[in-house]
Amino acid sequence: MASRHLSRSVAMQSLYEWDFRGRKQEELPTVVERNIKEFASGLEDTAFIFQLIDGVMKHLPELDQIIEKAAPQWPLEQIAVVDRNVLRLGLFELLFGNRDEVPPKVAINESIELAKSFGGDSSGKFVNGVLGTVYREIGEPGKDDVPKKKEEKEESIEPVESVESEIQ
Repeated sequence: MASRHLSRSVAMQSLYEWDFRGRKQEELPTVVERNIKEFASGLEDTAFIFQLIDGVMKHLPELDQIIEKAAPQWPLEQIAVVDRNVLRLGLFELLFGNRDEVPPKVAINESIELAKSFGGDSSGKFVNGVLGTVYREIGEPGKDDVPKKKEEKEESIEPVESVESEIQ
């Protein structure tokens, strides 16, 4: 499992536990530390986990309001705890995260994978629907961006041609 995906899993599990156990702010750091030891003991850099948790907590009221608007037929408290926290995490990355590090579509896809792994049978579709709605409403940022791998390949062609012409 890639380290960022593992970090998201630990962040989601920690948010889930915090939410499930009554949302006591003072208990969250202990929950995160315990989950890192239990689920990600081999992870060298845990900064991304804390960045995600801190970001979600900083923007929690906004994130919950966005969830309520994007899924009006589902009151926040009726959304499964896993799905609610996957949405909070995904929306944080989608709306407030560094798009150079995590493009919007990656944030959405990662959230869908978390929902499929930890949620119920329809969790992936539900998360996809909510995040897709928000993504379209914010104007689909990065939709027409060329993938970086393609750009890197194009850049690597020029130096090869230059070297070949120097040899001849």
